[in-house]
Order: sequence, then structure tokens, then C-alpha cells
Amino acid sequence: MNIEQIEKLVQVIEQSSLTEFSYKDGDVKIVMSKLDNPPIVAGGMPMAAPMMPNAAAPLPMAEAETAEDEALFITSPIVGTFYAAPSPDAAAFVKVGDHVKNGQTVCILEAMKLMNEIQSEFDCEIEAVLVSNEQKVEYGQPLFRVKKL
Repeated sequence: MNIEQIEKLVQVIEQSSLTEFSYKDGDVKIVMSKLDNPPIVAGGMPMAAPMMPNAAAPLPMAEAETAEDEALFITSPIVGTFYAAPSPDAAAFVKVGDHVKNGQTVCILEAMKLMNEIQSEFDCEIEAVLVSNEQKVEYGQPLFRVKKL
């Protein structure tokens, strides 16, 4: 299941009267819940912003689980444009499999012409990059799935 399919599924769940939904495929499990107080995860940010009138629906309040343990996410603290590297011709800050130290820059988010370096708040390993370069991201949107070291 790719991120676009998950986003569509979230929209369907948001518009329904369901309060919880789970999906399992092999060793990957997705659980979505409608909560009054969103959970706090990696980076100290909630998984999804509260709904506001005339605002776009927040992205998944989903927790991806593997057979061994529950995954963590580095989430977006702001609305902006995701950049994986410091410049178009430079290598990405991190890639899948990289070990990241506390305070290490993992990406840049551009908001209102300001470049904001996003840093990991703990030692971890990058398991997945969940957004593409130059993609618009929402507050609380998962950017990276990580495993704490």
C-alpha cells in the first residue's frame, strides 16, 4: 500500500462514522483512530492537526507496525515544502538505512520563503522516506518512518 492509497483511505475514514479502522497485509499493519487529543510521537509533534473549517483534511493518524515493534515517525512541525537535500545538486541529508544522531538535520522545510532545518530529536535509523522532494506537507504529517536506536 503506497502513501496515495493511505491518503485516500484516510479521507474515506474521516468522512465516515467509524472511530477506528485497522488493515493488515503481511507483517505491516495500519491502524487509524479518530481521537480528541492526537498522540504525541517522534519530534514531540501530534500525528495530525485538528480539523478546521475550510481547511484541508489532515493526513493519516496512522501507526505502521512491524512484527517486532511499533514504528516511530519524524513529523512535520509546520506546513511547507519538503526538500531532501540542501540544494538541487547535493546529496540527500538522509536515505533509507542511514543511522541518524540526535540533532542531525534530516531535511529542510520551506515556509514563507524561510528554510527550516528539521532535526532528529533522538538517535534512530531511517526505515522509510514518506514524502518526495518538493512535495507540499502539512503540519503533523509523517516525513520519515524511523526505528529508535
